[in-house]
Amino acid sequence: MSLHDPSRGFLPYPDAPVPHAGTGPLIGLSFGVKDLFDVAGYPTGGGNPFVLAASGIKTRTAPTVQKLLDAGARMAGKTVTDELAFSMNGNNAHFGAPINGAAPERITGGSSSGSAAAVSWGLCDFALGTDTGGSVRAPANHCALYGLRPTHGRVSLESALDLSPSLDTCGWFARDVQTFARVADVLLADDPAPLPATVRLLKPTDIWALAEPGAVDALAPALAQVEAALSAAQPATAVLDSLDAMYWAFRHVQGREAWLVDGPLIERYAPPLGPGVAERFAWSKQVTDAQVTEARAFRTRFRAHLAALLGTDGVLVLPTMPDIAPLRSTSEADLETYRNRATQMLCMAGLSGFPQLSMPLARRDGAPLGISLLGPAGSDRSLIALAERIAAAA
Repeated sequence: MSLHDPSRGFLPYPDAPVPHAGTGPLIGLSFGVKDLFDVAGYPTGGGNPFVLAASGIKTRTAPTVQKLLDAGARMAGKTVTDELAFSMNGNNAHFGAPINGAAPERITGGSSSGSAAAVSWGLCDFALGTDTGGSVRAPANHCALYGLRPTHGRVSLESALDLSPSLDTCGWFARDVQTFARVADVLLADDPAPLPATVRLLKPTDIWALAEPGAVDALAPALAQVEAALSAAQPATAVLDSLDAMYWAFRHVQGREAWLVDGPLIERYAPPLGPGVAERFAWSKQVTDAQVTEARAFRTRFRAHLAALLGTDGVLVLPTMPDIAPLRSTSEADLETYRNRATQMLCMAGLSGFPQLSMPLARRDGAPLGISLLGPAGSDRSLIALAERIAAAA
């Protein structure tokens, strides 16, 4: 990648040849790869200098990246990730903060910050990210992009760095739904549980109540656009027990698994960790067995609850995030408050393992704002087909 990178989203690794097919469904498209995925000829840094130094040059490319190369797409470079993928802000203490091409004065969101930035600047056509607690959906909301958190396990994360394996997913970004759908055809193929031609559109009032009132007003035309293309939304309640119960169940599962994945490295080598990330790992270390047991039981109940609500034809329409991206000047404490509020909204897909697609259909105060479709497990490609219908009807 050229050293002239207005997005600051690409890592300045020395160029290494990454062969791609000369024909295929993605021919003519370029893509970025979040620096959690192995690519032969490159290190895998995970957003942390210690991990980067220990990585070595990889000799094998992650299967998901290879699928894209085999389909004719050209790799444009590896992209910045928030440190160890344990943040949602897009500020890496070691490698800097990528620039949001849709709202440069505002954060990109993370942890797939570099991927979203590169696509938002038009430096590549699409980019791979990962989503554990919102790391594709938040940047998609902030950077005016389509972004999918797929059904858990639907897209391979082999040869990628873990954060929380029972929550981690591989998603991607694109500026337009047509490009997004081309990538989907390669990474997803046919849905194991496709939605019918006519869906039940549900508006979870409890989740909409989490959004800022100004954001709800800004999303009204987008909601009307979705309703016109699909069907009028019926009120629904998505929360099981309480928002707090959902939030803490997600945090406890994520925290325990993150500590199991990265705790041994942190305790043995004490690598430098940036603000926010250090505190989250310290908190994760303290999660108790009882909290994890309760959280996993809640997750089982919640998955059954949401599956029953959606059936085989239900689709939730909801805000992707509580509001537009915070300003880059926002304090770390205020960003953490925003992150925690967003997690209440984002944890539904994580706890259930169901797919959620964010669409860039609204703006507020000159900044992008996303609206999402969330469907049953295995309906990922169907959700993208619905997004294509919504875009065509606009």
